[in-house]
Amino acid sequence: MTFEESSGNVFTDLGLSNADELFTRGKIGIHVLRLLKQRNLKQWEISELLGIPQPEVSHLMKGEFQRFSEGKLLIFFKQLDVL
Repeated sequence: MTFEESSGNVFTDLGLSNADELFTRGKIGIHVLRLLKQRNLKQWEISELLGIPQPEVSHLMKGEFQRFSEGKLLIFFKQLDVL
């Protein structure tokens, strides 16, 4: 069996052209998700808090960060980090 050392960015290792953007979104998204889970909120409460429709909250909670821009995820993080 042959093993390759990771670059530290799975998206780069997969050869994706937007690897850095995907990696950044993932990192921010995970922080947002952790903050939300710590608060133990219902999806409708998250919807009101972040100002997004409940179906989008569902995507966020499933870790589907590609559905949100880097900027939008940063806004969520800032909103949650100051509360």
